[in-house]
Amino acid sequence: MTFDRSIKIAPSILAADFANFGAECEAIETQGADWVHVDVMDGHFVPNITFGPATCAAIRPHIKGVMDVHLMIAPVDPYIEAFAKAGADVITAHVEATPHIHRTLQAIRGAGAKAGVALNPGTPASAVAEILDMVDLVCVMTVNPGFGGQKFIDMTAKIRELRAMIGDRPVHIEIDGGVDPKTAPLVAEAGADVLVAGSAVFKGGSVSDPAPYGENIRAIRAAADGTYV
Repeated sequence: MTFDRSIKIAPSILAADFANFGAECEAIETQGADWVHVDVMDGHFVPNITFGPATCAAIRPHIKGVMDVHLMIAPVDPYIEAFAKAGADVITAHVEATPHIHRTLQAIRGAGAKAGVALNPGTPASAVAEILDMVDLVCVMTVNPGFGGQKFIDMTAKIRELRAMIGDRPVHIEIDGGVDPKTAPLVAEAGADVLVAGSAVFKGGSVSDPAPYGENIRAIRAAADGTYV
């Protein structure tokens, strides 16, 4: 996993066909996805329950590129090793989910994964000011976490602030929530380079007809790059 600031599209399998996860992961990668985003929810930190380490381990053989695991769970630390062993390339924890985010990030890197930290809409950029040298990714939530398909919340001011704080550090800014061809240019212009999209990627397609996935991915990428017509 190398670092660059080009736009990367990371479809969230939260919007995929749960009965065909392996095939869905293969389909989105074939259709141009850069990363595969896995939203892990516990019914405690967020009001929904999704997947665990066993699901990540099951889909890992079907993913050639980056498996980006977003832990919307509390506590976080007891599960880091399991997700790392399941094949997560990036493990992201919420700053709001642990009283010791520094320790959590140490544990993620110690387990061999890239370390990400996520910020809910109500959490300021300043919450990660002291840990930017420990992270590989900052995830800015543009919805309140828990469910897919929510309306985009404008966090462009926070993204710009983070971009300035990060400077020349090799740290990605990821956007999660409500990303589509209309919102992608807003966050990309502000400094984001990893765009998580669920329903905006998976709408209109299926494992048996994956072409719409590619059309959707290309539309989001082109919009973020400023070439969308």
